[in-house]
Amino acid sequence: MQDQPTPAELIGAVADFLRSDIAPQLSGHAAFKLRVGLNALDLVVRQLGTEAQGDAAEIERLSNLLGMSGTLGDLNRTLSERIASGAVDLTTPGLKDHLWRTTMDKLAIDQPNYASYRRELDRDRA
Repeated sequence: MQDQPTPAELIGAVADFLRSDIAPQLSGHAAFKLRVGLNALDLVVRQLGTEAQGDAAEIERLSNLLGMSGTLGDLNRTLSERIASGAVDLTTPGLKDHLWRTTMDKLAIDQPNYASYRRELDRDRA
């Protein structure tokens, strides 16, 4: 496997090229489609940079919450089943924190400039 440049660096370089060299030449629907594509590339770069750490933290929270180990998919499926059956609800210790942390981690990737997300980050830092 090649060490440099990383996949995130390659995607970032393509996005920078498209933004600086191609975007100024486009207008209308083509410019809109390019912005959509650039947003997708930016999302992939953020995901590549945080996915492993975020998944590990989510697995740890779920394992503690459910009292079992497994893959992220298996743990989420078990949590969903327990919520659906009523065995787990917001009074279950750790569930509310897990849901909040998972939501914040996903927003960091999907919508890092979302005003409510930024406000909550500032609140957490204070």
